[in-house]
Amino acid sequence: MTPKLPRRHGFFEHYEELVGTWTRRLRNRQQAEDLAHDTFVRVLESDSAVVQQPRAYLHQTARNIAVDGYRREDRRGAMESEAIDLSVSSSGDPEHFMQAIQLADSIERALTELPVNCRKVFVWQKIEGLTQAEIAERLGLSKNMVEKYMIRTLRHLRDRLDELQS
Repeated sequence: MTPKLPRRHGFFEHYEELVGTWTRRLRNRQQAEDLAHDTFVRVLESDSAVVQQPRAYLHQTARNIAVDGYRREDRRGAMESEAIDLSVSSSGDPEHFMQAIQLADSIERALTELPVNCRKVFVWQKIEGLTQAEIAERLGLSKNMVEKYMIRTLRHLRDRLDELQS
């Protein structure tokens, strides 16, 4: 008797459609394949067994990942340009500039190791300045859960940055 695969494996039948859609949108097949890969990783890590419409869920997940990527690139560009401004105007020290860029990269890498809600809470609170109540409303969570996500994120960032300094 062949073992039954969990329902989430029904997602794989939509792979080519997902890549095709995002190849047209991004005008780059490699980026579309990377996005599809990230989408499937996120879906497989989530509780996707309860999903009623796998195709729609995949496309929405891909859209969310793409939006997160664009936001991250915008923030990265803003941080690099701010770091350039700071290094030129205040110290003129290129080493200081490189340290700032490396720190930003380290924080970004550490954030990608966390679940999506942890990243959202961190970005929305620390970068966009939203309150815990606003974040809780956006995510449909309690303020207590938002606080727990933030604590988890800050501990993770602290641990990763401590590892870098060791």
